[in-house]
Amino acid sequence: MSINNDNKKILAIDNEEYIQEVIKICLETTTNWQVITAKSGQEGIEKAKLEKPDAILLDLMMPGMDGIATFKHLKDSLITNPIPVILLTAKLQSNDRKSYTELGIQAAITKPFSPLTLAEEISELLGWNH
Repeated sequence: MSINNDNKKILAIDNEEYIQEVIKICLETTTNWQVITAKSGQEGIEKAKLEKPDAILLDLMMPGMDGIATFKHLKDSLITNPIPVILLTAKLQSNDRKSYTELGIQAAITKPFSPLTLAEEISELLGWNH
């Protein structure tokens, strides 16, 4: 499967710096995408409004404002509402997927993810391969 290598901008919101780095390195070396990182929900919301990324990778479990609260703030803003959000989570059960879909979350990727196939997975989930 080929990855659409258009210049996409991805915002990765994760409180763990090494996860941010893995996402940044693997996406920027396998695609022409630019990756912006944020270490908290609040910082992510601010960067999303400023940078207007093509997609957001959002960690579910973060101290302070968790992924669901961050997602709700993103959906409440006219600027960030149209941006597709993919949850990154260590725990994902089928009933979780249903409730995330009902909230309007585009998709979820489980941690640990494969750095080598992350770009392909994102492209597939967001329909960028077509």
